[in-house]
Amino acid sequence: MNPSSSLALYTDTAHVAAAQVLGAYSTSFSLATRLLPPAQRAMIEDIYALVRVADEVVDGPAHEAGLAPAECRSTLDALETETYAALRCGFSANIVVHAFATTARTVGIDETLVRPFFASMRRDLDPMATLSAGEFDAYVHGSAEVVGLMCLRAFLHGSPVSPAARGRLEEGARRLGAAFQKINFLRDLGDDEDRLGRSYFPGTGPDRLDDEHKAVIVKDIDGDLAAARAVIPLLPIGPRRATALAAGLFAELNDRLRHTPADRLRGQRVSVPTAVKLRIAATVLAGTRTGARA
Repeated sequence: MNPSSSLALYTDTAHVAAAQVLGAYSTSFSLATRLLPPAQRAMIEDIYALVRVADEVVDGPAHEAGLAPAECRSTLDALETETYAALRCGFSANIVVHAFATTARTVGIDETLVRPFFASMRRDLDPMATLSAGEFDAYVHGSAEVVGLMCLRAFLHGSPVSPAARGRLEEGARRLGAAFQKINFLRDLGDDEDRLGRSYFPGTGPDRLDDEHKAVIVKDIDGDLAAARAVIPLLPIGPRRATALAAGLFAELNDRLRHTPADRLRGQRVSVPTAVKLRIAATVLAGTRTGARA
């Protein structure tokens, strides 16, 4: 086996591993990626896998394995260093990092997007009893908006767009990433506060999110989703329906959060039933919606 075919086998194996990560951790996002062309689906799987592994370092599994807080930080630092090295050379002995670097080098994801992500992950290692508005915006940018921009670079690879269209698409990608993150903050409210000691939304804290404040957050998410939906028609045809489905699924989640009392969010993780997900997917496939509420 010559070196090029050996590297191809290793890279293909890394992609398979990344796909397994996405399938295991996210039913909604995994469903949406099935509407992507195979090459783009593999790229999104590669991006998601690195994001998920970094998130798991700070969200519990590393601690459950016996790592002290300082060791969790060192593990995250090592993952970040390995990611930058792979971006430069195109190889990593960590197959998830290798998969990410392969896609990143192909579509133009560089350290300007990766560094804010790891900065937000590192922020999760410190207690977050409350965040200021500025701290919250910085955290959401690093943990979610840049991930949306990474995915957009995969979506636009090989499909030239005008500078004006790219600017609008980047704003939409940021807003969609932010919506996903804010929705997950609400869904995981109890676990974040009780197990991890985190309260992300400004002006809140343990047991301090009431229905009035929740309504403001849900309305803010509505605005993010609307901004994202407005630019979905500008996407290349390949990723258009997948993005519409992802937006539609999370819009449905946001509606369910809207109608769930704040005090119930701490003991109930809101989800979308499979039958409803399939209905939303069927509507998207029929071409009658671009991520609007179901």
